[in-house]
Amino acid sequence: MHPNFIHLGFLTIPTFGLFAAMGLMLALTLSLRTAVVVGLGPDRLWNAGLFSIVAAFVLSRLLLVATNFASFLSYPVLLLMVPSLTPLGLLLTALVVVVYLRLRGLPLLPALDAWAPCATLAWAFLAIGHFAEGSDPGMPSGLPWAVSIVRGAPRHHPVGIYIALAAAVITVVLLRHLRSRGRAGDTAALALALCGVAQFFISFLREPEFMDNALATMLDPIQWLALGMIVTAALLWQQPRRQVTDAV
Repeated sequence: MHPNFIHLGFLTIPTFGLFAAMGLMLALTLSLRTAVVVGLGPDRLWNAGLFSIVAAFVLSRLLLVATNFASFLSYPVLLLMVPSLTPLGLLLTALVVVVYLRLRGLPLLPALDAWAPCATLAWAFLAIGHFAEGSDPGMPSGLPWAVSIVRGAPRHHPVGIYIALAAAVITVVLLRHLRSRGRAGDTAALALALCGVAQFFISFLREPEFMDNALATMLDPIQWLALGMIVTAALLWQQPRRQVTDAV
């Protein structure tokens, strides 16, 4: 695999970073169209999306520094280059974004509906980035499309490609659903459900993460997160919400 897309002297462009940047920019661009569908101002949703991305980056780095402060003092640049997006970082980002939306007068559920296909589009590019740099290994496989992370090494399931394909299909489904959703929040709930199901089953093909606790011996941490997404979607569907009358 190729961890660096370009490496010329001091110039290094990580492969994952390149695909992540492409995915985020395309997601922001798509939000200009989905904002119109749900009746929100495109510029306002673009600014909120940009704020969300910056908040996720900053909060994840702050958590990384806080939990590894001694290492940060010794190797600050090296530590800040470590991938640091965690469930806690995502939770804090979500809380900050909710506050931002309220302060800006943007309705939460329509904004989440508009962001849902944008998020899955970005997810597809992130998955391709992980596959290209070889950071998301799958279980050993003898299937014709199995790949080797290192030449001559055993072949594995291309989990990143599986996730990218699932995310692409989900994005198309969400874009179609967005125009015909019955209630505000329905598209966001559908996104959580579909992404949760996809992550849960694809994780059986990913190398497990071993953690020393009872829950980790039952399911992979990503599978617990996927189940949480499905439960959240079910709870959101059960909540009484207004019907959408201004969809185009």
